[in-house]
Amino acid sequence: MGDNSSQEVGPSVLEGISQEELTRVDTAYEFQQRGAESLMPLMEEELKGLEKYERAKPEDLRKFSKIFARYLKTRSDTIDWSQISPPPAEMMVNYEDIQSQENGNITEILNKLAVLKLNGGLGTSMGCTGPKSAIEVKNYLNFIDLTVRQLEHFNTKYNTSVPLVLMNSYNTHTQTGKLTSKYKGVWSFEQSAFPRIFSDTLLPVLSDPSVKESDGWYPPGHGDLFESLNESGMLDKLLDEGKEYLFVSNIDNLKAVVDLSILQYVIKEEVDFLMEVTKKTRADVKGGTLIEYNNALRLLEIAQVPEENKTDFTSIRKFKIFNTNSIWIHLPTLKKNLDQNIMELEIIENKKKLPNGESVIQLETAIGASIRYFSNAKGLVVPRNRFLPVKTCSDLFLLQSTLFKIAHGTLSISPNRITDTIPIIRLVGDCFKTVSNYKKHVKGPVAIDDLDHLIVSGNVTIGKNVEFKGTVIIVADEGKSISIADGTVLDDKVVTGNLNVIDH
Repeated sequence: MGDNSSQEVGPSVLEGISQEELTRVDTAYEFQQRGAESLMPLMEEELKGLEKYERAKPEDLRKFSKIFARYLKTRSDTIDWSQISPPPAEMMVNYEDIQSQENGNITEILNKLAVLKLNGGLGTSMGCTGPKSAIEVKNYLNFIDLTVRQLEHFNTKYNTSVPLVLMNSYNTHTQTGKLTSKYKGVWSFEQSAFPRIFSDTLLPVLSDPSVKESDGWYPPGHGDLFESLNESGMLDKLLDEGKEYLFVSNIDNLKAVVDLSILQYVIKEEVDFLMEVTKKTRADVKGGTLIEYNNALRLLEIAQVPEENKTDFTSIRKFKIFNTNSIWIHLPTLKKNLDQNIMELEIIENKKKLPNGESVIQLETAIGASIRYFSNAKGLVVPRNRFLPVKTCSDLFLLQSTLFKIAHGTLSISPNRITDTIPIIRLVGDCFKTVSNYKKHVKGPVAIDDLDHLIVSGNVTIGKNVEFKGTVIIVADEGKSISIADGTVLDDKVVTGNLNVIDH
């Protein structure tokens, strides 16, 4: 491996190698010798072979072929770090500067709006096999229940008809349909399914018959929203209904609610693309950020950053804001851009591994990357209280605590909380990695109105009606357990070792 010497490969070396493996070796060798230009004809042949699969839709394979061709041309491109600078002041707006009194015909303005939630993700990071949106959040309600209640209350309050649209993936579409069947006015469509490719040959993993079909596909990121919205007919449906603006956000961010000040601002200033960003903390260092690059506003994701510049990227001194993935889009402009076929979003090479350990690649795009294709795009710096996603059981613990109250599907901080800050919660270890384990170890909502910082590590069980104040650290020794009794109050306490009950 370390030199350029070569030798003949004898027949004995090839014994026991399957024809599929030989094809893989040949393809990898051809790619190394002839380069990327040799792969497009091979890929077209392989894509024809995928047409037999139920998940393979002709329009999806066509879109994948297009993005793959771009990937071959651009995969060696790198960002010129010296050309990156913070976004210019005229492209950024502070939320405090646009807050306004409700004026004009609010109903008329709202009737131009539709709300879309990105609902393609599974709850795999929290040990769930179904849609993340099906996870019970509070008061026996899941993300979809809460989102529907938010919008129903909003429509009733203002006598309007803002529809809820869900972009599902093949992973979530069927179960989401069951979850929404009890509600009226929820529209949905399914985003694309793309074939995974091997890292070595760049050919579809399903070209290897030993790979399970379920391991051969993936949803290609939320940047796929635009084409899927268009091809599903949903974009035309929205325009026909008189909708001019689309508010897009992640289904797990329950604080991404319709804001009249923002809507009035984008209408008044004729903003065709607005990205909500918020100030970075050390917990957000990997989030995408807005930059100026080649005299245009761009979204920069960590996957696009050269290895030697990743430390700079994660610095909260240099890059002070990050993308919340809450976007406001002018639909007629989006339709025009799609008709002109001008939106080529930067490709994110997402590296994964199959169950057998083989390295594969998913070619993905991000919705925020489209910002450079809108002539009057803005970044809006919003308060942190518009960003409260649920990525881990620590986040779930926070929402299920007494700190958050819920009314009409909307979360608000308890009036008993003295400060505006949110407590830092860290639940560490296998007991809190999955939702099922979490439920076994947290018996009920915990009172944390006066909590600043909580760390729980190891085999710890928290009983009912427990209250934590100040800084609380609970660490069970390896192989041991700690049980926090019902009704316990811990105020600035450190608990370690092996305890069955803690009296209050």
